Amino acid sequence: MSSTERRRPPTIHDVARVAGVSRGTVSRVLNGGHNVSPGAAEAVRAAIRKTGYVVNRHARSLITGRSDSVAFLLTEPQEKLFEDPNFNVLLRGCTQALAAHDVPLLLMIAGTPAERRRVTRYVTAGHVDGVLLVSSHTGDPVAEQLVEAGIPVVACGKPIGRKGRTARLAHVAADDRDGAREMVRHLVSLGRRRIATVAGPMDTPGGVDRLAGWREVLVEAGLPAGEELVAHGDYSRDGGERATAELLERVPDLDALFVASDLMARGALAALERAGRRVPRDVAVGGFDDSPAAVSGLPELTTIRQPWDRISSEMVRVLMGLIGGEEPSAVILPTELVRRESA
Repeated sequence: MSSTERRRPPTIHDVARVAGVSRGTVSRVLNGGHNVSPGAAEAVRAAIRKTGYVVNRHARSLITGRSDSVAFLLTEPQEKLFEDPNFNVLLRGCTQALAAHDVPLLLMIAGTPAERRRVTRYVTAGHVDGVLLVSSHTGDPVAEQLVEAGIPVVACGKPIGRKGRTARLAHVAADDRDGAREMVRHLVSLGRRRIATVAGPMDTPGGVDRLAGWREVLVEAGLPAGEELVAHGDYSRDGGERATAELLERVPDLDALFVASDLMARGALAALERAGRRVPRDVAVGGFDDSPAAVSGLPELTTIRQPWDRISSEMVRVLMGLIGGEEPSAVILPTELVRRESA
C-alpha cells in the first residue's frame, strides 16, 4: 500500500463532522470547554474517542500561548516525597483529576533556596500554565514570586503570614482546627484528663490550626492546656518520637496524646512502647490525616480523616478556573473522626 493510501491521522475537522458541531465548538472544548453546552461537549468527547484524534499540543500552544501542562510543586526536601504518604496520595489524586482535562502534570521539588530559584525561573518562563503548590511554609518566597509574575497558583493548605497580592492566594484545605477539636473532644470523652500534644511546625497552617483546636477544647473542658503539654515535631516519624520522649520526661503522668500527623504518631507509639506505656490503656493516642501510616502497624490509629480525593479534585478545579480567568477562591473541606485501636 502506498503512502497516499495509508489512513491519514484524524483532524479537528473529522471530529467536528462526527460530532455534528462546528470546528470552533471542537476548539473550545479542547481549550477548556468554556461557552459550550454539556451536550455538545459530550458529543465532541465521543467523537474524539471514535476518531482517535490526538491533540497536537505544540501547535495548540503556538496558537493559545499556553503550555497545556501544570506543575505539582513540593517545597520540601526531596526525601519528604517518599517518607510522607500524604504527598503521594495528593500527587496521585491531582494527576487523575487533571487527566479528565487531558492536561499532564509535571512534578517539581524545591526544598532548597537554589532549587526554588531554578523552579521559579522555569515556571515564570511560561513552561507551565499554573502551579499546584504543596507544603508552603511561612517566609517561603515561591508563592509570592509566582503570583507577582501572574502565574495561576493554588495552595494546598490555608496560607498564613501572607501580605499584598498573596494574601488572596487561592487555596484548598481541610478544616484543621475543627478536626483537632473533634479529636480532643473524643479523648476527653474517654475520661482522659492530662492530654498532651505533639504539634506540627508553627510555620505551617496545619501546625498553627491543629494546636489551636487542641487548646480550645481543653480550655472549654477546664483541663490543663499549658505549654508544658506541648512539644513540636516536623511531621516525620523521628520528629514524633523525639517530641513524645520530651513530653514523657516533662509530663510523666500524661494519659492521652493528640499528634498532629499519623506519621509523627507512629513515632510517638515507638516512644511510648520504649517507656513501657501501654496504648490505649495507659495513654490514648490520636493522629491526624488518615494516611496509610495510620494502618501500617499495631495498634491501628484513631485519627482525623482528611478528604484527600476531594482536596485533589478541588485544587485542580480551582486552578483550571484561574487559568481560565476566574478570581482566586478558597475551599475549606470538613474532616472526619475515624476510630480504631489507639484511642
